Amino acid sequence: MPSTTEYRDPAPFSAKAQGLSFTFFPAGADRKDALLEIIDNAQSSLKVAFYIFACDTIGSAVRDALVAAAQRGVAVTLIVDGFGSDADDEFFAEMTAAGGTFLVFMAKWSRRALIRNHQKILIADDAVAMMGGFNIEDDYFAPPQHNGWNDLGFRLEGSVVQRVAQWFAELAEWAGDDKAQFHDIRRRVRNWDGGDGPVEVLIGGPTKGLSSWAKCVTLDMEEGERLDMMMAYFAPNNRLRECIHRIARKGRTHLLLAGKSDNAATIGASRALHGKLLEAGAKVFEFQPCKLHTKLIVLDNAVYLGSANFDMRSLYVNLEIVLRIEDAELAERMRGFIHDHLPASQQVTPELHAKRATPWTRAKWWASWFLVAVVDYTVSRKLNLGL
Repeated sequence: MPSTTEYRDPAPFSAKAQGLSFTFFPAGADRKDALLEIIDNAQSSLKVAFYIFACDTIGSAVRDALVAAAQRGVAVTLIVDGFGSDADDEFFAEMTAAGGTFLVFMAKWSRRALIRNHQKILIADDAVAMMGGFNIEDDYFAPPQHNGWNDLGFRLEGSVVQRVAQWFAELAEWAGDDKAQFHDIRRRVRNWDGGDGPVEVLIGGPTKGLSSWAKCVTLDMEEGERLDMMMAYFAPNNRLRECIHRIARKGRTHLLLAGKSDNAATIGASRALHGKLLEAGAKVFEFQPCKLHTKLIVLDNAVYLGSANFDMRSLYVNLEIVLRIEDAELAERMRGFIHDHLPASQQVTPELHAKRATPWTRAKWWASWFLVAVVDYTVSRKLNLGL
């Protein structure tokens, strides 16, 4: 297994699928350059939404690029999550003075505070988008040698960008209404049509019944034959775990999960599930060079890319945006991307799991699962469970 100093993030790579053009950026430095280039090249509009927007070096650089865009006449709309971000009106004062719009999702304390706007969206001129799992904070662009987050951002061109922009309009309308009610965002999530072709824009969030994201991935899991997943936070419910066990019994399941995090409870929550997964025949790995934040699922010929983790909050509570692309060639390319990370990971063998799984440790794992999957990631991050 390569040491942290030996591992290097992969170079950018491109792919075409179903009329769409993708460029993937696994390395933080490349991701930052691509992000700023899209903002700098925007001519008419910029639509931006992030869960975390920090007042640090990268946050200031992105903010300054948005200011410059607004000053040259680009219509800039920025939405940050009121719980996840520390950037405020003052931080963006120059942008709004230049004509930009700054909105805070969930600005007032109410039942709305139960959900997070966990989406990561950048759209320029309704023609090019950048999405993925990364936030606007220095750690998401730092190299593995500095224990930055391993993440995946992608640049997207094609007709689906307009669908992403349509969802952004729904989000901005709700966030910009001081009187917006919780049931309204639930209605928007429930009524969203992700599409029924090989390319779908899926939205997750709190709604009666399953959101388009939760419904689609559940149906695929129930029918799937081969599963490869690279996932930061892994704490699904019993129904989805049974689906994974079924696929694993066919000997075709690889799960690449976090070995390091800024929240030990998320690792404990994942490890609580390892025993049954291994019994079913799943190959389970934990990424070692740095913190893992990538969210990527390849299920048969379908690829899921976006902001959603595979845990209870991302499946049923938080607002998420996920692209589902059914394309055999893209699926094989992204499956290879996951497997390329396995040499830098520790395989969780039955022997290793048994060594870890003392009665006291198992109790802490299941407490972690409850805190991460049911209570809240941010709350669990503040607790010390000795993991």
